[in-house]
Amino acid sequence: MLVQSLVLGSIQIAISVSVNATIAFTAGSIALFLSTRPNWTLVQRYLMGTVLAGLAVRMAVEARRT
Repeated sequence: MLVQSLVLGSIQIAISVSVNATIAFTAGSIALFLSTRPNWTLVQRYLMGTVLAGLAVRMAVEARRT
């Protein structure tokens, strides 16, 4: 039982580390891409602002329903 727990825990840790490393490297690549292209940064800002505004409107509408 102890060996099985250690093996499963090690597998979970290995998978978590690899997924987190992939996310970190991808985020770094995206940041590098956006830093060298200011127009893409502007598009990203407006897109994120639109998404956040949409979420705010949705929350306001749902708050009135209840």
